[in-house]
Amino acid sequence: MQRAGSRRLARARDEYAARYGSPLERDDVGAAPSTRRWAVSTRVALIAALAVALVAGVVVVRSTAVLVPDVGHAVDLPEVTGAPAATGAAVTSEPVPTTGTGSDGAQPAPTHVTGRVVVHVVGQVARPGIVELPEGSRVTDALTAAGGPSSSADLAGLNLARVLVDGEQVAVIAAGEAATAVPAGPGPGGGAASPAGPLDLNTADAAALDELPGIGPVLAGRIVAWREEHGRFRSLDELADVEGIGPALLERLTPMVRV
Repeated sequence: MQRAGSRRLARARDEYAARYGSPLERDDVGAAPSTRRWAVSTRVALIAALAVALVAGVVVVRSTAVLVPDVGHAVDLPEVTGAPAATGAAVTSEPVPTTGTGSDGAQPAPTHVTGRVVVHVVGQVARPGIVELPEGSRVTDALTAAGGPSSSADLAGLNLARVLVDGEQVAVIAAGEAATAVPAGPGPGGGAASPAGPLDLNTADAAALDELPGIGPVLAGRIVAWREEHGRFRSLDELADVEGIGPALLERLTPMVRV
């Protein structure tokens, strides 16, 4: 029985060897186990790791691009519909109106006083005589130019604020002195004043009127012009209608003239 089994095993071995070859005669017997499968697995792992790294890099780049604001575009601010709050001085874009009276709104250029007036200062002053002053000067300026009034001068009858007229005479009387008309020589109109009485405003010519204190040639001409335009003086009060004759001068002239 044992032999029969051995023969069957031998026959099976021979058949296997005839068909597949003897296992003891193969070249790969005793060789190291193959690592092909592990080599393929390592390459796949490297490729997978590289892919993961690329995906992670893309995600990081995109995340950075989202976080960095775009400074190349303006930011739209919400529209403010309410009135702005007052903080400090108000700011306005409206044009500032000008004070000019011209049709184009331009402000007129300032006028500069360039004229001069010449007046005769007589009476109680330090230096009586002719003084020249800028146009627009007043009686007080004339007295200052003449050295100022003396200690005995009576300034109550003078309007020190009156604007001077070119060619007039400013008379400063002494305290207690009565204002009298200055006698004038005969003129072409025959209206010269006499020491005995006041001067007639309706018959006196410009030369006679010029001799009155505070009148001068300019005011004398204006008196004659007023008389030619309006006729005879009906009262001494009408003398105040002449330009340049104020209440103070009229009061001083009242005892020296008549109508």
